[in-house]
Amino acid sequence: MNAPQETAVAAAAPTLADIARQYLAAYTGRDTTRAHRIGAWVRLLGERPLIALSPDDIDVALSRLAEEPARVYGGLDADGKPIFRRKAAKRSGPTLNRYLVALAALYAWARRSRLAPRGFESPTRHVDKFPENRGRVRYLTDDERSRLLWACKESAWPRLHLLVSMALTTGARRGELLALRWCDIDLDRAEALLHDTKNGDRRVLVLLPSVCEELQRFAPRDATTSTALVFRSRLRPSQPYAMEQAFRDALALADIKNFRFHDCRHTAASYMAQHGASLLEIADTLGHRQLRMVQRYAHLNTDSRRRLMARVFEGKL
Repeated sequence: MNAPQETAVAAAAPTLADIARQYLAAYTGRDTTRAHRIGAWVRLLGERPLIALSPDDIDVALSRLAEEPARVYGGLDADGKPIFRRKAAKRSGPTLNRYLVALAALYAWARRSRLAPRGFESPTRHVDKFPENRGRVRYLTDDERSRLLWACKESAWPRLHLLVSMALTTGARRGELLALRWCDIDLDRAEALLHDTKNGDRRVLVLLPSVCEELQRFAPRDATTSTALVFRSRLRPSQPYAMEQAFRDALALADIKNFRFHDCRHTAASYMAQHGASLLEIADTLGHRQLRMVQRYAHLNTDSRRRLMARVFEGKL
């Protein structure tokens, strides 16, 4: 096929917007930002044929995204739809990388669905990613933890203390906890089963006695409600409770700054590292498949390395 013919084929091919509509209709993943990020690519390049886009086209679009104000995920509204809030700051390098990952996933899906030619290579493979930092590690001091748990007990939402306690003691993500149903809780074994985690694996959370005791307070007495969400909405029981404002109010009451709910997960991991847990144990608890994801906590734990080196060199020096 000569160059004019290739150009004609590309021009007649489905546009990025065409493919994006089909992709999002078929998408069953857990990434609540996927539609938002694909929507940004549709806005910038949607009228272009998907297979005709070049790495340069994507680079230019990324540059435009880098100049726009960032938007952050703000939870779900009353109808279960994601809410995004505009920030004054521009998008960071790691955030722009997530946009590129979303576009690469669209290309992979198009190829699997035979909407792109067999053997077609995604142009995203030739776009350089932005440097990633080591990752944020913000965890609560002992005093901050005490103040936050006290403030949660004062909340108008009676289950906030339970939610935060579970987050701090299991390291589970907010979405994982909000998706828990009573049938996933085994109080006799002090365990909670996560069926569909971020990386697609099932995972078992170990529940401390204090958490089990509080769960018992809210446990349904009727067996027919065993499939109900543990942290369900009052108005829409099929949806999780919109806990963002309750959590912000608790932070304000406790006078805690620069802390997000996800930092409860960092707190759990940091406490484990400070008490001698290995990176493998932390990764297993948090549900990470790769140790590099918990490398950020390595500086908090020198005890396990000290014990290792003592065993290796004992009697040799």
